[in-house]
Amino acid sequence: MPVVGWNAAFTTASNITGIRSDPYLAFNFFVEIQGILTGGFSEVSGLQAETETQEYAEGGLNGYVHRFAGRTHYPPLVLKHGLTSIDGLWSWHRKVIQGQVTRRNGTIYLLNEMRIPLVWWNFTNAFPTKWVGPDLRAGSSDIAFESVELVHEGLSRPMLAVMAAGLAANAARSASAIRAKAPGFLRSFGGF
Repeated sequence: MPVVGWNAAFTTASNITGIRSDPYLAFNFFVEIQGILTGGFSEVSGLQAETETQEYAEGGLNGYVHRFAGRTHYPPLVLKHGLTSIDGLWSWHRKVIQGQVTRRNGTIYLLNEMRIPLVWWNFTNAFPTKWVGPDLRAGSSDIAFESVELVHEGLSRPMLAVMAAGLAANAARSASAIRAKAPGFLRSFGGF
């Protein structure tokens, strides 16, 4: 017998109201690192969490193996951006090389088309372990990129981010729907 749960209720409500919950686009984001001016980033990777499992084969039970949750691991975050005169990441990594490890917290924000944060991830106690400079070629007109790898002690996605994402997405969709349905009417009042 199929189980009808939250997904079925959400889908039904979306169909009735006409309000869709489309996936967010990954190109509009920014990163804040506590106490460092970094500029914008063109790429962020490593937003992952993986929990180990431990297997236990119970004697006399041959149909399956029990699996238990173990430790959770977080791979390094890799931040990449065009090289500019803003050298906050280089300076931070340079201090680590000199034995002055300063751990910092940070946040990665995913934005909507109006640049309002929809979802964000906090990372804690991070420090840089690798800095990679640009590949230089005399015959190229490519942008010079630098990247830094940050090890950290975990990611969190605050519940407030989930609620704010829903409210912001609904407000943006409502405004777009109003604009699409009544462009002449709204122009007569000075826009929307």
